Amino acid sequence: MSRDSLKQRATTLLEHAGIHLDGDAPTDLRVHDDNLYARVFAHGSLGLGEAYMDGWWDADDLPGMFTLLLRSHVDQELKTLDTLLAHLKARFINLQRGEHAYEIGRAHYDLGNDLFEAMLGKRLVYSCGYWAQADNLDDAQEAKLDLVCRKLRLQPGQRVLDIGCGWGEALKFAAERYGVQGVGITVSQEQAEFARELCAGLPVEIRLQDYRELDERFDAVFSIGMFEHVGALNYRTYFQVARRCLGPDGLFLLHSIGSNGAPSRPDPWIEKYIFPNSMIPSAQQVAEALQDQFVVEDWHNFGTDYDRTLMAWRANFDAAWPRLSERYDDRFRRMWHFYLSVSAAVFRSRRDQLWQLTLSPEGVPGGYRVPR
Repeated sequence: MSRDSLKQRATTLLEHAGIHLDGDAPTDLRVHDDNLYARVFAHGSLGLGEAYMDGWWDADDLPGMFTLLLRSHVDQELKTLDTLLAHLKARFINLQRGEHAYEIGRAHYDLGNDLFEAMLGKRLVYSCGYWAQADNLDDAQEAKLDLVCRKLRLQPGQRVLDIGCGWGEALKFAAERYGVQGVGITVSQEQAEFARELCAGLPVEIRLQDYRELDERFDAVFSIGMFEHVGALNYRTYFQVARRCLGPDGLFLLHSIGSNGAPSRPDPWIEKYIFPNSMIPSAQQVAEALQDQFVVEDWHNFGTDYDRTLMAWRANFDAAWPRLSERYDDRFRRMWHFYLSVSAAVFRSRRDQLWQLTLSPEGVPGGYRVPR
């Protein structure tokens, strides 16, 4: 197709979503290089994201533009070979096993604690905040940590496991506020070192360890924002590990992004630049994987809170950019903007959800009314 034909096709698709090329609205797309059209139609979201990183196009309200695209399902018109390859690789190759389990740590979480300290706020909690009563990021993250502890009915002296402990903030909170002792595991060397310093003086052990190696008993188990890196071929194993580590009267809380539709295909751009080997689970996949392992006491969805969380992260990132720019270049800044903006749009459009599942091994006698 000629460049003019590709531009006309792009114009038609975008107008279906309420977006205009070179228009005046904040959600309109301004093109700086006419090679953009061929690149996007050849490589879909990968081409669109890389073109943005290269400065080929802009939009004043990037999250708003992507929300319009997702709500109108225009992205379905851009399925390419890159999308298919990412899907096939995720479906048939166990990308989260053995040495691959540590790739996400090296590629993303080891980027530098300076980046995440600047972006995430007072607490280094890289997952959705709970905004039910909060009006700022720090309060929303503290409310989320407290919600997890309340749902688990934590008591002083209990031994708690955090699968995918990040920088240790959740275990630190649980130890200080609820008097528990704990073990946290991560596949990121940078996170492990930071978490050990953060939790110094507390009865908390931080390990650089794959979750499949765990085989010891705990009073409660939680996992916040790690299940997205487990992979569909390992979901059953993941729940089996949690089950064998949990005492018969304990509770397991799983906090994860999820999809109510069919198992979602990995996005080629996200796969390449942000989260290698990551997968968003479907409700069906989760339900099948925990079958005969746990009773679902509660399935809580507060996905729209992730939009507010991501926008707060972006504001923090922008405020810190003068300092961060000494280490990261402008292409990285644009990459990070694209990542946070697309992610916010995914939740704003209700394409993805944020779930907290509260699970018990045999069912809580008499039932359990889970806190909110």
